[in-house]
Amino acid sequence: MTPTDAPERLTDRELAVWRALLDTTADLRRLLAAELQQVELSPGDYAVLLALTEAPDRALRSSEVADAIDWERSRVSHQLGRMERRGLILRTECPGDNRGALVVLTDDGYDAIRRASGPHLRAVKRLFADALQPQQIESLAEVLESIRHHLDSTVPEGLTA
Repeated sequence: MTPTDAPERLTDRELAVWRALLDTTADLRRLLAAELQQVELSPGDYAVLLALTEAPDRALRSSEVADAIDWERSRVSHQLGRMERRGLILRTECPGDNRGALVVLTDDGYDAIRRASGPHLRAVKRLFADALQPQQIESLAEVLESIRHHLDSTVPEGLTA
């Protein structure tokens, strides 16, 4: 049976696995957030700083930040305000577009993500990767690729996966 031939109702096992996925990923997010708090960053701070670190000239338009971290623009705006008050980023006028703001990573923001990245990645290794055998990592990668492909082929136009 292919995924498109599946009955519309979840089986008890499918529902149990779905709930386990939700609960486990929520626990991982909570634990990783607590680890980031040790270096005085929130998961939102880390996501924005990472996007800016990877951007050319360490700068993005606010709309590009929203797209990069898959957040609503209003949520990003509030996040950027908090980060700007702490000196992690700077918002300036966007050259050639008076409506947009350019978000620039400050030296303090760069220092913050450098301090956070080592502990954060060690926590990801300890809490996630160390729980799995190499073949399980490969199996999980295949599962996630299947889900991604399915989402890409079934999500209606106008919605984003």
